[in-house]
Amino acid sequence: MGETGMGGASAGAVLCAGAAVLWLMNGRNVGARRARLLLAGGGVMGAGPPGWRESAVGEVRRIRGRLRAEWWAVAVGVVLAVLGGSVLPLVAGAAGVPLLRRVRVAGQARRARERRGDAVIALCAALAGEVRAGRQPGEALLRAARYTGGLGEAQATVLAAARFGGDVPGALAAAARQPGAEGLLGLAACWRVAVDQGAGLAAGLDRLEAALRAERDQREDLRAQLAGARSTALMLAGLPVLGLLLGAVMGADPLRVLLHSGAGLGCLFAGGVLEGLGVWWALRIVRGAEAV
Repeated sequence: MGETGMGGASAGAVLCAGAAVLWLMNGRNVGARRARLLLAGGGVMGAGPPGWRESAVGEVRRIRGRLRAEWWAVAVGVVLAVLGGSVLPLVAGAAGVPLLRRVRVAGQARRARERRGDAVIALCAALAGEVRAGRQPGEALLRAARYTGGLGEAQATVLAAARFGGDVPGALAAAARQPGAEGLLGLAACWRVAVDQGAGLAAGLDRLEAALRAERDQREDLRAQLAGARSTALMLAGLPVLGLLLGAVMGADPLRVLLHSGAGLGCLFAGGVLEGLGVWWALRIVRGAEAV
């Protein structure tokens, strides 16, 4: 019995000693990490590991970054399917995924086109400044394109033509085929006129930059004027959801009526078709005005 007690005490002592060693090593590692953060961050040091709230927020942001916007249609469909006891909302949510994906991709393409157009304007301004500083057009284009990125994916081709005496206007015209880079056609024309006729390249670039800026400002002003019409279309699209919520609050159980009765299914189908046509027509009018 005594030997057993001594053995247990020895094992406990070993465990305590091991825990103490691990604690000391962890404390040193934490101290070293804090020192590195202090030296690298200019004196700013965190108070410790993030709390559960910060971790939860970070996890939600990570999941939201992985999940595309269109997959929320499936999530909403699952919720409505559970509440209404029918598979139709889930089918509708799955069918809405391709449509929402097209909307998201179109929005991303539009934003990329606008960023490329802004980069072309910055390229014209920087190139005009480099030419006025006394640099040759080829060298000026190399410096301006490096700082602005206005040539996009065709930058290597255009810069190679400028560096080795190639067809720079032709390379610029080819680069102008990128969405949003149509202003490079004007840059190609200015370059060709300046090289062939000896005209001032900086003056032509100034006029081109002013024209591109005016076009961009006009497009933004038109978009601001059409924001009201777009918001109205979105609000009208959300009215059926508000009607369903009001019906649920009043105790009418609209999901049960719509999903489990012949008249409700007919109303749901007709309402969905009319709602889709109305939203499509309103957005078509807005896009037509923007195109003009």
